[in-house]
Amino acid sequence: MASPFNPADIIKNITMVRISFILILIFLVTTGYTRPVVGKTDQGGKVIDERGKQEIVKKIIPVDKVWSGHPVGFSLLTSGNRQYIAYYNAERHIVVGQRELTQNKFELFGIPPQERQSPEGTSTILGWDSHNYLTLGIDKDGYIHLSGNMHVNGLTYFRSTRPGDITTLVQIPEMTGKNEKRCTYPRFIINKEGELIFRYRDGQSGNGNDIYNIYSTETKKWSRLLDTPMTDGEGEMNAYASTPHLEKDGWYHMYWVWRNTYDCSTNHDLSYMKSPDLKSWFNAYGEPVKLPVTFGNKSVIVDTVPVHGGIINLAAELCFDNPGNPLFAYHKYDQAGNLQLYTARFTGKKWDIKKLTDWDYRWDFSGGGCIETEVKLGPFINRGDGLYELGYSHIKYGKGTFLLNEKMEICGKVLKPVTVTDTIKAEGTFPLLKVMTAPDSGSSNKPGGKYFLKWETLPVNRDKPRQEPWPEPSRLYLYEVEIQQ
Repeated sequence: MASPFNPADIIKNITMVRISFILILIFLVTTGYTRPVVGKTDQGGKVIDERGKQEIVKKIIPVDKVWSGHPVGFSLLTSGNRQYIAYYNAERHIVVGQRELTQNKFELFGIPPQERQSPEGTSTILGWDSHNYLTLGIDKDGYIHLSGNMHVNGLTYFRSTRPGDITTLVQIPEMTGKNEKRCTYPRFIINKEGELIFRYRDGQSGNGNDIYNIYSTETKKWSRLLDTPMTDGEGEMNAYASTPHLEKDGWYHMYWVWRNTYDCSTNHDLSYMKSPDLKSWFNAYGEPVKLPVTFGNKSVIVDTVPVHGGIINLAAELCFDNPGNPLFAYHKYDQAGNLQLYTARFTGKKWDIKKLTDWDYRWDFSGGGCIETEVKLGPFINRGDGLYELGYSHIKYGKGTFLLNEKMEICGKVLKPVTVTDTIKAEGTFPLLKVMTAPDSGSSNKPGGKYFLKWETLPVNRDKPRQEPWPEPSRLYLYEVEIQQ
């Protein structure tokens, strides 16, 4: 199924990326360039220069030609010495692939095209909805699981019949057979015990619940991890929640905002809880949280951001202070109506909320469908030296990394190295094409490097069809990158 590629094109591509890095480094060294900073750092502050940690492209592997009419997420999963991918090809059909890390070509397998017969049905053909990403998981016996192409649709799920062989995927019509007609946001999780968890939303924006299943490798069957949904909007709202993440303290941590309708401006109330086992949950005060958690449980609320208050789903970053307390960065409107960055730190008795920025700009988001993001938060990191760093990207104020002190005040900046993704330009000439990437959701036995997928599409269009002409299919590549100290 793979389209033929000219090896000379690949060599040229690698050469151009390396030349771009050299030119950028020469510019940085000869000009002493530093990115302008915003707000408080305009008056000076500490500068930490990490630009020496450059990324170098080690390998680029062409995969296939893919649909470019609108963006939708692809999946890359590295497991030991093997690597698996799932994407939509030029005809918008699901294709999966695999390779050994020593191989320079993927073995590809096309999932038989299946039209969606009803809103509740399944399909392997992509429509115009940018929510319909693909996600891969692998259980502890090595069997591969695939789900996706769902936005308030019937469960679309596949499992391989042989371990480690993605070409043996077959469609499984159901997991538990309950609450599987209006599925969205599928995600596979591996728990502490190495067991595979599947999480999805049952319902829709403004009226939905988070469901968690667990897979038994002994019985080859799924069952409910919890007797109830994780969250319940009680018919009035739904929770847009992060995937529970296992942190260094041995606990799973998750956060969410509530949303009242399909309109993203109706997000409100940043909330948080934690668990030692994904079953028993506690608020920041250490008090048990009864499941399903509802909006009526005020003990889990971090910041009572109101409806139309400037917080959007999953636009928060979580880290932990030196005593191990949760610490959030997020955005909301200030009293003047401008969008600002804030932090919320749990002190043991309350959430201490601080405003970081003084930007003169309002990102006035609203409506349904996938929207263009004007303000993004980057990684929020406790550096371990009494300082924290928070990345950001702003449509007006650019991109950078703030340096914060223990009082959650901006005290400087961190100069980050140019990444490979910063330098990649679209190959296509169709207007508005942009570069898309998908990170590796797994890990390999090969230290010091990372992998990602790269392709090109037009921007989001609120999940609505575009009139022709459409761009030509773009090339999907796998990049292998190494960090040089």
